[in-house]
Amino acid sequence: MRFEELFHVGIRVPDLDAAMRNMTGAAAVSWSAVQHRRQQIWLPGSGVRVVDLRFTYSSEGPVHLELLQGEPGSIWDADDAPGPHHLGFWVDDVARTTEELLGQGWTLELAGRAPEDGYGAFTDVRSPTGTIVEPVSTAVRPAFERWWAGGDL
Repeated sequence: MRFEELFHVGIRVPDLDAAMRNMTGAAAVSWSAVQHRRQQIWLPGSGVRVVDLRFTYSSEGPVHLELLQGEPGSIWDADDAPGPHHLGFWVDDVARTTEELLGQGWTLELAGRAPEDGYGAFTDVRSPTGTIVEPVSTAVRPAFERWWAGGDL
């Protein structure tokens, strides 16, 4: 990963609508259309899970704010520790980047797909000191750029 490819800071929040109002005033940002999904993820030790997730990104960048409200018990649940959660980086090869980090002692937290299926378009990987990074495939970048500009994701 390269620092100049940092494109978002993921923030877990207990109430997405309230967080949007608070951050709009504090950071003078506007928001892309809120997404509400049943997000399929792969978790080490438990496999595929579907998680209820609401999220949005600030329309402004180049580093966007991502607000996440996840279901209780999920990795995006803000009940235990709301606030900054991860740093998102564009990468050309999620599998290669994830494997490189794992080889440096990082731990896989989740993936879009199982490792044997190439991890999917994103992973969350935790450093030995606790920082979580999210390598995200550049293949989905055009969809995000369209969404940030006011279109659909």
